[in-house]
Amino acid sequence: MKAPRRRRPVRGRLFAIARSAVRHRLDAALPTDALIASGVPPVLRWALKAWPGRWLPAPRREHAVRLRLALEELGPVFIKFGQLLSTRRDVLTADYADELALLQDHVAPFDGERAQAIVADALGEDFSKEINQFDLDPIASASIAQVHGATLASGERIVIKVVRPDIEDTIRADLDVLTRFAGWIDRHIAATQRLHLPEVVRDYADTVLQELDMVQEAANTQRLRENFAASVLLYVPQVHHQFTRPNVLVLERIEGIPVGDLDRLKAQGTDLEVLAQRGVETFFTQVFIHNFFHADMHPGNIFVDVTDPESPRYIALDCAIIGQLTERDQDYLARNLLAFFNRDYRQVARLHFESGWIPQQTDEARFEAVIREVCDPIFAKPLNEISFGHFLVTLFRTAADFNIEIQPQLVLLQKTLLYIEGVGRTLYPQLDLWETAKPFMERWMAERVGPLATLRSFADRAPEIIEHLPRLPELITDTSRALRRLESGLKEQQVATGKLEADLAHQQRRRRRHRLAGTALILLAATLLWEPAGQTLSVSFGTVAGVAGALAGAYLLLAKT
Repeated sequence: MKAPRRRRPVRGRLFAIARSAVRHRLDAALPTDALIASGVPPVLRWALKAWPGRWLPAPRREHAVRLRLALEELGPVFIKFGQLLSTRRDVLTADYADELALLQDHVAPFDGERAQAIVADALGEDFSKEINQFDLDPIASASIAQVHGATLASGERIVIKVVRPDIEDTIRADLDVLTRFAGWIDRHIAATQRLHLPEVVRDYADTVLQELDMVQEAANTQRLRENFAASVLLYVPQVHHQFTRPNVLVLERIEGIPVGDLDRLKAQGTDLEVLAQRGVETFFTQVFIHNFFHADMHPGNIFVDVTDPESPRYIALDCAIIGQLTERDQDYLARNLLAFFNRDYRQVARLHFESGWIPQQTDEARFEAVIREVCDPIFAKPLNEISFGHFLVTLFRTAADFNIEIQPQLVLLQKTLLYIEGVGRTLYPQLDLWETAKPFMERWMAERVGPLATLRSFADRAPEIIEHLPRLPELITDTSRALRRLESGLKEQQVATGKLEADLAHQQRRRRRHRLAGTALILLAATLLWEPAGQTLSVSFGTVAGVAGALAGAYLLLAKT
């Protein structure tokens, strides 16, 4: 029986975070005077006032650079969180977003012999029987896992991804810190509530923990491979499920050129325009056709198969982070994209209101006018000069003035879109994402809501419809009876409700009369018991009458009916 894993204490991580923040003088970036004058909790205001760093010399490096260095120092959770924030240009200023985009998830590798021992322990006898060679020098090393080359007994070349030992303890402690911090900010700083920070952190935590599970990554890889099995757009390596364990993933070893190596791609005669357009098509296919998209497609995870340079295709690696949308999100996103493509700003405004993202008391005409003011100058440029990702960021920043609700479920999608467009523009600067995306979205909407979609729905449910056809008259009759019973029930409910309202009104009137009578009796009792008044009356009569009146008045005031 394995000993229980000890989690790294949260308190220790808090100390490490504080030490890093002090070392890189992150406090200097805070608008201290504005925070002190704002509605932050008193404890925080006094801490800011007492903080000695306010009187220290300003750091030489830019604030954004120091934040990036601190996140890199703190490790995988903070690096990945910074990468995620770099895509949220609706939240961050451009200098911070640009700097955080430079975060690199490259760390020193751990010992190759230890990696081999982890794999041997995970695979047991299969390791010595099936793996002829294990390369001790890693091919790649990141914060959560590192990759080694190997060869099977059959001679097939493979790669083995090994989760770093003891990394889960650190990750869970860091996620605990982030969760507490996000909750505290959300409770105490009202201006941040529209950002839904606890939900963003919770979704992020789920994403990071998925990266620790190699079995889940194997399942994601297999599904993505099946989705593109007969496609010229994307190739996904084969998974060796029989050798995969929670901390070990075994894949086919692929040969390709890193998508960022333009010199090699050009030297091979690669058609970069086709490659860039296929990147856009791959993204929209994953999001709208398969509803299963690779949500970590940064350049380090993308290679290019140039076996046929005129028809290059992408190779996707590292399928740990996968995104999916609800049917409602898909429909909303598609309608919004088409409305933007057609510059139908009224439709954009209406969709935002229907989705509930914007408070209903907002002036819809004003919201439409502001969107038009923002978008028209952008669309005045040639389409191939418009960055679709940054256009969406500008729109979200504008909508924030109307207290738009940030939707955590779309964060991965925004990040992926920015990655894809960035890769596409790097390969082919003249890429017109709009020209590629608009026909795709029009076809998707036609198939989704047009006559063909209706026919397809009927065809899909034909067996069920045929099964119920003989019972159709009975179903119609039963439905009619049910409607009549419902109507009769509603009438009875209305009568009962009317009677209840009448009874309540009668009880309220009765209580009112009792309160008035009780008050009058108590006043009368006070008069009778008042000594000067008692002298003009017989003592016994005034006392008895006063006490009786007080008791009767108190009863009437306190009685429930």
